Amino acid sequence: MRTLIVTAFVSLDGVMEAPGGESGYRNAGWTFNEVEFDPAAYEIKGREQAETTALLLGRTSYEAFAPIWPTMDDFAGYNAMPRYVVSTTLEQDDSRWPATILRSVEDVAALKEEEGGPIAVHGSATLGKSLADAGLVDRYHLLTFPVLLGAGKRLFSESDMDATKLRLTEYEAFGNGIQKQVFDVVR
Repeated sequence: MRTLIVTAFVSLDGVMEAPGGESGYRNAGWTFNEVEFDPAAYEIKGREQAETTALLLGRTSYEAFAPIWPTMDDFAGYNAMPRYVVSTTLEQDDSRWPATILRSVEDVAALKEEEGGPIAVHGSATLGKSLADAGLVDRYHLLTFPVLLGAGKRLFSESDMDATKLRLTEYEAFGNGIQKQVFDVVR
């Protein structure tokens, strides 16, 4: 079974919306505008790209990334690996950044059952919540920023469900206040 990793930039109060500056959110770009850059804090991002074998996105994140990521040398690994987008409304993928369209969380469960290495979920707040609610998330890679954003799309679901126990497997704090946390879901 493949490992499903949700990776996110998250504020201390759990918001993950528009960290890079996507339009439409009042605090867009908060990872760059609110916290001093420290390249050491982002080491995990390079490691994720080297260790994962597929990328899984929700429709909104896919449509935001498709025009940009293919042109970025920093994402050469992601550009070369298989990509999947979960959507009930997307009719066809973006030819600039081809992806296989999955229609449901059940399709993601089937993908996890296939042979292969880890699958990374970037951005995709709604998808991440659905995957967690379905018990499909195996690991979280979080970069937690020392900022409270108040409102915005949050990483974790507010569904009424049993507790999910996590095991902290990696942690580091950086001088700019960012904390790296890697949690495995305990089954």
